[in-house]
Amino acid sequence: MSLIGLIAVIVTQIHATRKNNKYGIVLDSGSTHTSLYIYQWPAEKENDTGVVKQVDMCDIKGPEISAYAHDPEKAGLSLKECMDYAKTVVPAGKYQETPVYLGTTAGMRLLRMQNKTIAEKVLSEVAATLNSYPFSFQGARIISGEEEGAYGWITVNYLLGNFKESIWPDFLPRMFSGLGTTGALDLGGASTQITFAPEQEKIESQRDILHFYFYGKNYSVYTHSFLCYGKEYALLQKLVKDIQRQATERYQDPCFHPGYRRTVNISDLLTNPCLAGSLPSLPFSQITIEGTGQYDSCHTSVQRIFNFTYCPYSRCSFNGIFVPPVYGHFAAFSAFYYVMNFLNLTEVSMYEAVQKIKAFCSKPWNEVKAEFPGVKEKYLTDYCFAGVYIMIILGNGYHFTEENWPYIHFLGKIGESDAGWTLGYMLNLTNMIPAEKPYTHPLSHITYISLLNATPGGTQSEMTEHRKDYYIKEAHDH
Repeated sequence: MSLIGLIAVIVTQIHATRKNNKYGIVLDSGSTHTSLYIYQWPAEKENDTGVVKQVDMCDIKGPEISAYAHDPEKAGLSLKECMDYAKTVVPAGKYQETPVYLGTTAGMRLLRMQNKTIAEKVLSEVAATLNSYPFSFQGARIISGEEEGAYGWITVNYLLGNFKESIWPDFLPRMFSGLGTTGALDLGGASTQITFAPEQEKIESQRDILHFYFYGKNYSVYTHSFLCYGKEYALLQKLVKDIQRQATERYQDPCFHPGYRRTVNISDLLTNPCLAGSLPSLPFSQITIEGTGQYDSCHTSVQRIFNFTYCPYSRCSFNGIFVPPVYGHFAAFSAFYYVMNFLNLTEVSMYEAVQKIKAFCSKPWNEVKAEFPGVKEKYLTDYCFAGVYIMIILGNGYHFTEENWPYIHFLGKIGESDAGWTLGYMLNLTNMIPAEKPYTHPLSHITYISLLNATPGGTQSEMTEHRKDYYIKEAHDH
């Protein structure tokens, strides 16, 4: 009877803890795809900031919402499958109090530049779909590049336990140690961001400073977003530069494998807002690319899309944009991680990375396809270019060297959470949710532990194990 009573107490305690959880949903629509993330946090808050964790996610089929510019209604309909899935994850009793936010990044920024009316129509259709669900829809908006970089920085430092030591469970390993915060390097399809806290360095460009308040402490960081310099749009910029130089229907491209061929429509380049007006009138409508796979020539070709000479500040990254000296550890995620992980370069030196990219680019296209039969060709074709591009932007752009290259950590996930801006966004938004009075357990911790100690029929060591399991569960739930 005592054992049954003890079990009942334990179940009631855990159920009471879960009962007071809150949930939030963030949809991330980038330049290539849309994903839905579900977050959870206890109603009790620490220093006005909720303790948020990712509990599930869903990849939405099809392209990101800006791709529906010619059929905006489908942009909203594309979200239904994952929103239906969210209803199975969030308890029904929590639906009405669960906020839903949709943030769009570079893809919609470019569509807004191209046609503001269509961009607003796409957002309107998305909002109509999300508003039809029983959750508390809070809006769909285009976030700025600086917000994207800053929220990515928040995500990384939150997951690494850099904001508040007391929220990081002692039984979980730290990924890498170091004083201060960790910088964030994000590479998408249409934009790329760098965000970090400089070492007592004056930030000369005031527009690149952001301030945050988390867990009772203020943070000032440098952040800059480079629109049109994501992996895919950088490649398009390179192609336009090549066409300008050669002006022929067929040319050899050192950034693709020997034996590879690709045909590109000129009209696709002319309608791109990143490239509009950069091409002269041409007597042909298509160009054919033939790969040669030469790293050094590719490196020279890619460098042409950057301006490394103009700098109105004491130091710059490229295109006249100020950047302080990089300092401390950095987490490189999104396409930085996917490309370097595919090329098996996440744990090698800067020199070794260059040598391996050279070897990979020089492989004949037929051999590459045979070696990676499970990789979609549209991704496989670009890894040579992407590898070269990453080395240029990190080395020439952000001034990483052989000495501090080991401080870059290429990460897809940190624990069970995805690295990216959405968790930081959710974490920041919890500051807007009024703090509640802490939920009272049926028994206080003191009474509960005393009852465990006093329960007959169990040895002291068994009681200790019960307490240990409970504490681990408590830490996990919170």
